[in-house]
Amino acid sequence: MDYAIRAETTADHGAVRAVQGLAFGDGDRVPGLVDALRAAPAALPVVSLVATDEDRIVGHVMLSACRLDAPARLVDVYTLSPLGIHPDHQRRGLGGRLVAAALAAADAAGVPLVFLEGDPRYYARHGFVRASGLDFRSPSLRIPDPGFQVYPLTAHEPWMTGTFVYSDPFWAHDCVGLRG
Repeated sequence: MDYAIRAETTADHGAVRAVQGLAFGDGDRVPGLVDALRAAPAALPVVSLVATDEDRIVGHVMLSACRLDAPARLVDVYTLSPLGIHPDHQRRGLGGRLVAAALAAADAAGVPLVFLEGDPRYYARHGFVRASGLDFRSPSLRIPDPGFQVYPLTAHEPWMTGTFVYSDPFWAHDCVGLRG
């Protein structure tokens, strides 16, 4: 398939909600998180990208502002979450293309780090590494160490270590760590 990746528009919101709902299969939790992240005040602009097959949205990824509580000062960083692909389009490389586009956007914006929670086997293929191995601390005991990952970008400096802090919408929508 020849997918196109572009910035999300307001007209895409309904289709993005549908894709995220199908991808995660957990009702309104993840689509509600996406809506909340769009609306939340933040130090960095949200980066929200969609993948289309012809004119139909079949994938979505979002970068939103979080913080790194570093010893020297707070650092504005991104988290890559959520990444959702319509079930009919999974396992075709589309998720990797969305991740690459999101990382390029973060690097172009001068953001030093992108964090995520996810399958280390999948995200290692896209350059993410175990965050604890680079002196980063997880924001929650519910996040297994291998799943807490980071991608250092061009603006990263060695002093930027510390505790990753999610923005309020992640906590409000119970989208941190593993459930039950």
